[in-house]
Amino acid sequence: MIEFERLHHVSLAVRDLLRSRAFYTEVLGLQEIERPPFNSKGIWYAVGTQQLHLIENPTGETLRDSGISTVDGHVAIWVKSYSKTLDWLEAASIPYEARPDSVAGFSQIYILDPDRNVIEFDAAYGS
Repeated sequence: MIEFERLHHVSLAVRDLLRSRAFYTEVLGLQEIERPPFNSKGIWYAVGTQQLHLIENPTGETLRDSGISTVDGHVAIWVKSYSKTLDWLEAASIPYEARPDSVAGFSQIYILDPDRNVIEFDAAYGS
């Protein structure tokens, strides 16, 4: 049997690494971390003790073109405050889909990055 310890990272394909860096670093405020010198282009971010890896795929073959779909592959990030995250998204003019009373047992907010990757922000009810 495999003995799992934790989730290490999630990788997302992006079409334009500079555009994605602007979104994830400057807009969302994630902290970039060192990335090994792979042959591919990419950026790594620290998200708590886990990592988010962006990998440039200029062909776009694996990327989606539609709007928010919560049943599509996505990355979920736990945030401290649901209401402060909503306020911040509105101030940054980032469209979102909010589910404050989700049946998941916690509040959810969904957004799209510039390549239409789905990002979910989760928080405790009433936070």
